[in-house]
Amino acid sequence: MSPLEILYQDEFLVAINKPSGLLVHRSLIDKHETRFAVQLLRDQIGQKVYPPHRLDRPTSGVLLFALDPNIARLLTEQFTQAALEKTYLALVRGFCAAEAVIDYPLKEVLDEIADAQAAQDKPAQTAITQYRRLEQFELPLASGKHLTSRYSLLELQPKTGRKHQLRRHLKHIFHPIVGDTTHGDGKQNQLFREQFGCERLLLHAQTLSFLHPVNKVTLRLQAPLAEEFVQVLQAVASNNLLVGDLDVCS
Repeated sequence: MSPLEILYQDEFLVAINKPSGLLVHRSLIDKHETRFAVQLLRDQIGQKVYPPHRLDRPTSGVLLFALDPNIARLLTEQFTQAALEKTYLALVRGFCAAEAVIDYPLKEVLDEIADAQAAQDKPAQTAITQYRRLEQFELPLASGKHLTSRYSLLELQPKTGRKHQLRRHLKHIFHPIVGDTTHGDGKQNQLFREQFGCERLLLHAQTLSFLHPVNKVTLRLQAPLAEEFVQVLQAVASNNLLVGDLDVCS
């Protein structure tokens, strides 16, 4: 396996560009998986790493680690208090508004195994996502009763950190993310597999801006899109019936 792409490293922190399909750490959800970002990065840099946040397994992009538990605690506080900025890139079904805020509370997602003892009747939690549309695509591919298929490329900024927030919020407004096998549209996912060879969730954690817990300088980390994501966007753009240039693949 190729080494993990390191985006930033100093004596306190290290950040990688997590590939789609890689779990952050060992999970009861998939007992048979043997590859985890925590272990791979530990072996790659030769020291323990501590994740102050998570990315869903199918999501790619910026994943930050601390190099000792105290730094991890300070970073976790920033994530918990939303004292940082995150941007994601997603391709979704349909034409979205130019910009909008999704303010829709979400009930906590509990795992049947790991959260078996947790209260099952917790009230929904505040969840807010802001987005702006970067591009629109209309493809000459039949979709249901329509002769064409429409999609939007969005920049997403979650203002809260609920589990699967972006995927659930986009489903809520009827613009599910392409490739989402849990909250998405199965027919659209199949269309992208057949037409573009897309086997992944088209959601990428593009940037993470936060205050360095030691030197107090604001860091802005950016993860380039994986080649398979770029190839899908380029294929979609080349088949677009609308006028416009795509300039987000670098």
